[in-house]
Amino acid sequence: MGGPPTVPGSAALEVSPLPGRCGIRARGEISVLTRPSWEQALSELARRHTGVSYVELSDVAFVDVTGVTALAVTAMSLPEGRVVVENPPPQLPRVLEMFWPGLDRIEVAL
Repeated sequence: MGGPPTVPGSAALEVSPLPGRCGIRARGEISVLTRPSWEQALSELARRHTGVSYVELSDVAFVDVTGVTALAVTAMSLPEGRVVVENPPPQLPRVLEMFWPGLDRIEVAL
């Protein structure tokens, strides 16, 4: 029945596999407090990657620059293919464009 209750002022992140396709769904916030679990989820995604991997972020309220960096580094380390990021928070595509313009390993689907 979900995780522990959210405490005001704390951040929580839940990551689960996407049913029916290679990818993950994240829910919560991607920040300094949740970075270890985010990076672990991205490592697992990279291990399972075959051509196209999906990262569904419609339930993510916030992602910080280091969270976007972890995503970009993961995508750049893949031997082939790309990562499709679905429904990210608005700051994610802006940060990607600012720091990694033209990075074709990540496709943002709004």
